[in-house]
Amino acid sequence: MSDSGLGAPTGADAPGEIDTSVAHVARVYDYLLGGTANFPVDRAAAERAYAAWPGGLDGVRADVRAHRALLGRVVRYLTAEAGIRQFLDIGTGIPKENNTHEVAQQIAPEARIVYVDNDPSVLAHAHQLLTSTPEGASAYISGDLRDPAAILAQAAGTLDFGQPIAIMLFGVLHLVPDSAQPAAILARLLGGVTPGSYLALSHLARDVHSDALSETFDRLNQQMSESVVLRSRDEVAALVDGLELVDPGVVQMPDWRPDPDSGPAGPESSPMWCAVGRKPAKTAE
Repeated sequence: MSDSGLGAPTGADAPGEIDTSVAHVARVYDYLLGGTANFPVDRAAAERAYAAWPGGLDGVRADVRAHRALLGRVVRYLTAEAGIRQFLDIGTGIPKENNTHEVAQQIAPEARIVYVDNDPSVLAHAHQLLTSTPEGASAYISGDLRDPAAILAQAAGTLDFGQPIAIMLFGVLHLVPDSAQPAAILARLLGGVTPGSYLALSHLARDVHSDALSETFDRLNQQMSESVVLRSRDEVAALVDGLELVDPGVVQMPDWRPDPDSGPAGPESSPMWCAVGRKPAKTAE
C-alpha cells in the first residue's frame, strides 16, 4: 500500500482533455450543488432539462443536497457502526465539501479511501481538493466502472484487500446501460473484496415521478456525453440480491436512516433509490 496522504491521479487517462462543447454529468452535478467547476454548456443543459423535474431547478437542487446528505449518513454508519476503515468510491464526481474521506476520517483518522472517476474535469480538480489525515490515506485513480478489474488492481496500491472495504456507487450505476451488464460488474467488484465488505449505492428511480423524470432525462441525454438509465425499485433491488441489506433496505434516500433532527420527507420526496448491503461469509457446501 502507498504511504498515507494524498495520492496523485493515476491511470492511463490521467488527466485527459476537458471537452467544453458538450455537457458532462459531473459538471452538471457540480452546477446544481452551486460549484464553479462547470461551463455554460453544463448550465444550459441543466436549466433546460430540469425544468421538467418535480419542483423545477430549485427542486432538483434540493434533491442534490439531500443526495449529498445521504452520502454523509452512509459513510458515518459504515465507519462508526459497521467498523469499516477502507472505502472505494467509484464515480465520485467533482470534489465538494464533506467528501467520503473527510466524513470517515472525522470518525476514524486512520481510514483509507480511493476515489475513482474517468471524467477529466474530475481528475483536474482531484489533486487540488483531496487531503488526508496523516494516519490515513486518500488517493485518486482514473478508472471506468465498466472495467472493474483495472479499478481493483490500481486500488490495491492504497487499500488492503485482505480487510473489509466499502464500495461506494453513488449516482453512477444509472450511467451504466443494461447492455453493459451492471449486475455482472457488481459481481466482479464484490468478488474482489473480502466477506464483511459493503456495497452502498444510489440510483435514479423510474417508478417515482416517472413521467417528469422520463421527460427530464430525455432532454438531458440529448445534451450530455453520457446517457442516464432510470430503473425501478425492483431492478435496483435485484442489483443487491445476495447481500445482507442494512435496514431499512432499498428505500428512497430521505428514508435511509434519517438524522433524528431532520423533518419528514415532503410530498416531492427525492426520486432516487438507495441501499447498503454487506457481503456475507461463504456458506459451507
